[in-house]
Amino acid sequence: MLILAILTLGALATPRAFAGCANPFNNAHVLPQAWHGPAGAAHEFFASEQGPTIVGMWHVRFIAEGNGPDLPPDGAQVDNAFSLWHSDGTEETLSSRPPATGDVCFGVWQELGERQYILNHYGIAFDPTVDPNTPQGFANIRENITISRDGKSFTGTFSISQYDSSGNLLVEIKGNLIGSRVTITTTEADLVGI
Repeated sequence: MLILAILTLGALATPRAFAGCANPFNNAHVLPQAWHGPAGAAHEFFASEQGPTIVGMWHVRFIAEGNGPDLPPDGAQVDNAFSLWHSDGTEETLSSRPPATGDVCFGVWQELGERQYILNHYGIAFDPTVDPNTPQGFANIRENITISRDGKSFTGTFSISQYDSSGNLLVEIKGNLIGSRVTITTTEADLVGI
């Protein structure tokens, strides 16, 4: 009887608890897209209470700038790619490079501040003219990105460092990035800039 009385008093003295998903007084974790209708769905998909995020699919152009002789001149398009940025901090890119040279690669990203992101990205490069079955070495892409206020585009800088199989730097190319968000309404004309 004494034990039952102690348990009853303990239960009465315990503060009430609410599960976060059912607590109408604590909905801080529920973002606006949870209650906005289809009219705002395209914008809400990539916007949070803090503003636009990098998460989503992007069409990205790499434009050379500031490279030395025998490297791509200023204004030359180095790559034309699709990038997927995931909420877990990972990223993957499908490059316009020929598949035999290694056109899929992966990265990790970090948010630096409001609309500011960095990417550390690696791929395995092949030179089919030398040996199509043996990797040439790792390629490292570093990016610094600023997303526009509306979350529909970004600009930034990049550097691409190509290493041999022993880790020796073979070449570095740098330049500017231009990204546009791919949405459900994106068309071929949007991608080619018509």
